[in-house]
Amino acid sequence: MSTILKHIRITQVAWHQAKNQLSEVRTQVFINEQQVPHELEWDALDEAAQHLLVVDEQSNAVACARLLNNGSIGRMAVVKNWRGLGIGSALLNKAIGFYAQQGLQTITLSAQLHAVSFYEKAGFVVTSQPYLDANILHVYMQLSVTRQ
Repeated sequence: MSTILKHIRITQVAWHQAKNQLSEVRTQVFINEQQVPHELEWDALDEAAQHLLVVDEQSNAVACARLLNNGSIGRMAVVKNWRGLGIGSALLNKAIGFYAQQGLQTITLSAQLHAVSFYEKAGFVVTSQPYLDANILHVYMQLSVTRQ
């Protein structure tokens, strides 16, 4: 475990519990950095989903992910200054663990093309041709969860 991972906390939260912190991360990454239109970022799925929130020692939000009831991971984001430190991998592993605990056998996600190798390292495989979403190339990916 990297030293930085000892100084963060990943918690499962509902939208109404952590809306401000989750919105802060997604606004920084998707709206400000990647120029995703505001109206495409926010949808009704947030209310029904579970979310993973990563905070540092001062309780500043540094990453998040949205976990839909159908086994789909979405809106995974790590704030720029915190990238490359293993937080994304820790967050993804927590999301996979969440679904595995629920007994799901297949986990899906829509990955931005530049992030495909990141997800492949965790065992995800590409299941579609590239397509545009919010003017960013994406592919669908899935992971078959093996029971232990």
